[in-house]
Amino acid sequence: MKLNTQIVLSYLTSLLVPLALIGTALRILLSPIFINVEYRMPYFPADEFGFTQQDRLQWAPFALEYLVNSADISYLGDLKFDNGNPLYNERELSHMADVKNVVRGALQAWMISLVGLILIAVLAYRQKWMPDYVLGLRRGGMWMIGLATALGLIAGVGIVLNPDVFWQFFTLFHQVFFTGDSWLFYYSDTLIRLFPIRFWQDAFLWAAILALGGGLALAFGIRSAKS
Repeated sequence: MKLNTQIVLSYLTSLLVPLALIGTALRILLSPIFINVEYRMPYFPADEFGFTQQDRLQWAPFALEYLVNSADISYLGDLKFDNGNPLYNERELSHMADVKNVVRGALQAWMISLVGLILIAVLAYRQKWMPDYVLGLRRGGMWMIGLATALGLIAGVGIVLNPDVFWQFFTLFHQVFFTGDSWLFYYSDTLIRLFPIRFWQDAFLWAAILALGGGLALAFGIRSAKS
């Protein structure tokens, strides 16, 4: 019975690893670091409706900050252009409220995974089955390598070879997490002007790279523990 519990917890560790690594990548991408780099890339598409790079750097951080703070949608709804027009229309604000709920759930899952890994580590150490715990970490790292490689290929192929590949994935992603077509906007809408499809291709690609790095570190960077 004791041995079975160790095996179960070892596999639970493996399941928690991808959640922890993907959540870490997500939290990094939700920081100002990513947008400050992304908008300065020479290939990043210009806004045909007039946003400059500085405009994007001015307005985009508000959207990211809203996703991780405790404010309601008025945080974005109160934003206005210099001419007094609202930055976002009602459809955009409704979608951002939905996005915040998804992000909040993802970050909660991330925190739960980290706490779970810590608690299992403490239990493994006290009950002297650290080798099974480390095996779980390494196995989880291998699983993460597979998932990250698949995600990276989808984003990479979409950038280099066929944009339709990423668009199909992007559509499926939204169909899973959002209702109806609430995530579709006009090219003249602020959300599209700030976050065009290339932004999301790069975001998914970098999420894959960051998660892949964590997976490689766990799969090949830690040694088997001794009892």
